[in-house]
Amino acid sequence: MLKSLTSRLCAAAASRALHTTAPLQEVRLLTRLRVVDNSELGRRAMAEGKPPKVICVYNKKRVGLIGDRVMVAIKGQKKKGILVGLKQNQKVKVPKFDSNNIVLIDDNGTPLGTRIHVPIPTILRTILKERTHAKGADYTKLLGIATRFV
Repeated sequence: MLKSLTSRLCAAAASRALHTTAPLQEVRLLTRLRVVDNSELGRRAMAEGKPPKVICVYNKKRVGLIGDRVMVAIKGQKKKGILVGLKQNQKVKVPKFDSNNIVLIDDNGTPLGTRIHVPIPTILRTILKERTHAKGADYTKLLGIATRFV
């Protein structure tokens, strides 16, 4: 009896001694994201506990910022998305979120869902309007399905 109790305590102590790296507060490769729209693919992935992971960030720095396009691996598929909320410290007057949020989009920029469940920052309006004119993709639909802005 004493031996089994001691072995259980040693096993518990060993599991607590296991250290992991601190979570990064920026979006890089293999960062896990939270899908915040009501798309069927995103809803199923989040319900199963298998959030999408970043496999490509479409900018020169390879670190995602608010409004950047990323490619994610979700449920064995490759999908594109827009970052709408980040944990990392942002510019002045841009809110910091508790999780890294993404909205899934098609190749032409239309969102897969019909509603965004979380508030998105108001600075995203100006960022996406600039990119709409520069790249030709239409991100105004993404702003249209947002219910709240912060």
